[in-house]
Amino acid sequence: MARDQIDMTPLESRDELVAWLEAGVKPESEFRIGTEHEKTPFTLDGHQPVPYAGAKGIGALLEGMKLLLGWEPIMERGNIIGLYDVTGGGAISLEPGGQFELSGAPVETVHQTQAELMAHLAQVREIATPLGIGFLGLGMTPSWSRAQIPVMPKGRYKIMRNYMPKVGKYGLDMMFRTCTVQTNLDFSSEADMVKKLRVSLALQPVATALFANSPFTEGKPNGFLSFRSEIWRDTDNARSGMLPFAFEDGMSFERYVDYALDVPMYFVKRGDDYIDVSGSSFRDFFAGKNKTFPGERPTLSDWANHLSTIFPEVRLKRYLEMRGADGVPWGRLPALPAFWVGLLYDNDSLDAAWDIVRHWTAPERQALRDDVPRFGFKSRIKDRYLFEIAKECLILSHAGLRRRGRIDHLGRDESRFLEPLERIIEAGRSPAEEMLDKYNGAWKGSVEPAYQEYAF
Repeated sequence: MARDQIDMTPLESRDELVAWLEAGVKPESEFRIGTEHEKTPFTLDGHQPVPYAGAKGIGALLEGMKLLLGWEPIMERGNIIGLYDVTGGGAISLEPGGQFELSGAPVETVHQTQAELMAHLAQVREIATPLGIGFLGLGMTPSWSRAQIPVMPKGRYKIMRNYMPKVGKYGLDMMFRTCTVQTNLDFSSEADMVKKLRVSLALQPVATALFANSPFTEGKPNGFLSFRSEIWRDTDNARSGMLPFAFEDGMSFERYVDYALDVPMYFVKRGDDYIDVSGSSFRDFFAGKNKTFPGERPTLSDWANHLSTIFPEVRLKRYLEMRGADGVPWGRLPALPAFWVGLLYDNDSLDAAWDIVRHWTAPERQALRDDVPRFGFKSRIKDRYLFEIAKECLILSHAGLRRRGRIDHLGRDESRFLEPLERIIEAGRSPAEEMLDKYNGAWKGSVEPAYQEYAF
């Protein structure tokens, strides 16, 4: 998650909320790629969760990274909880269970995403290895119970922790036990935003199947290929899901604002304090009717923060966030931005992808979303298996990346980053199915080998 925004101008009209989103519109020449990935820290000795405090804790890891990178610390009540590059590069933040997130800088090519990732991994290893910390690239912690996982000292998470059990059965699992890789992409107009939002929402289950690798809970197969994806189905349905309204006529920035106004809030930040307003709507706050802040109007910061607490499969901010994929080992991370860039940043591929999904109905899209965590490529929509659709999308993405023609110093275009996905399609199995085979075979019914094979 990015840092909480600071802009304390009180809002006067709903138009300002729309304008804040609209400010994301940019010419194609300025399109960028932002990639965020989470990884689970574990103790190299014994494969246990890493606490925040102590000489070998997460706090010490962040302090070491601060010295190495020269980045600014993000502090909360005297604790270091993240770092950011003041020159506009990336940021490092902590998820609730200590998952370590790199929010990459906005870059122009997937080659740069890869370079940024390699640098980050070298830096993290330099600090983490002497502390006895490793990182796991899976969509969910394979062996720990929720009770084992330490809590990070962040105010917003305390509010979420109290609220989550009221609205779904898996919210705390989402917070403490899952990891994702996301890519953030731009749009050139409102119409372009709507088209990309529709295509990426409809096809998010393809990414879920391609990246599925969370088949274990507490040391045993959990019956799913992406349990992380299943968790999101019962985390908080007032703020997640497939946004059926996005496919209706008249979809616009304004329509998304109306949706977001009614999503229940978590918190309001004032100074260093997170004030719990969980369950109340932004619409009431906007009308001066929040019980905690009677007569007070929200600020642009409150709006930006609120938008960051909405978790649909694709999230609209000043860019579009692809949210359907499990966290994966480092070699497969650049494949996610490559996949979506090839589909969405090339107009021919975008048109062809729209042709694939345009006749799907809202119930059909929802059924596909509901089936994919368990069945992966074997899920169906209309008369087609998701596997065929994934294969087609990969071909479109490949063609889109080739047409983009962004060449590295060895003369290779970005399509090379799709190779791990092409291998998955060739094998006809998701990464989770491969892991389950290992569990039932070479791993002899233990998930412990994952801490070697899927570590960063």
